[in-house]
Amino acid sequence: MSSEPWLAPGAAIAGLLAALETLSRSRPDRVLRLSGSLPVAALEQGWTAAAREPAGTDQVPAGWEPFELLIFRGFSSLTTHPTAFDPDRAALPEGARIGAAELLAAPLDPSGGVRLRGPLAAADFLEPTNWA
Repeated sequence: MSSEPWLAPGAAIAGLLAALETLSRSRPDRVLRLSGSLPVAALEQGWTAAAREPAGTDQVPAGWEPFELLIFRGFSSLTTHPTAFDPDRAALPEGARIGAAELLAAPLDPSGGVRLRGPLAAADFLEPTNWA
């Protein structure tokens, strides 16, 4: 395990997102917002950047770009970068660093969302009771 709690192991990104998407299907009244950073090398290999503004991350190291991802009703969508059209492809590339996760009330209100829980580690939301 990494010494940095916000660093998800590379091989675990797709599995983590799939598990969170599965849990979100049973909670249509909740949105999970993840923030963190993507390696620029992954962006250069087919993950194109659409925005370069910070997405709620504290500090993004050189060679990385901030991201924000929403999980709602079993689907993941990046708000800061294009999301692949292929539903079998993980919304984040392997090696992405997930910094924080927040549980929000759905539907989202553009004037300001209602945060129900967090920020916590994304893995904390693998526990179904944290979606309450």
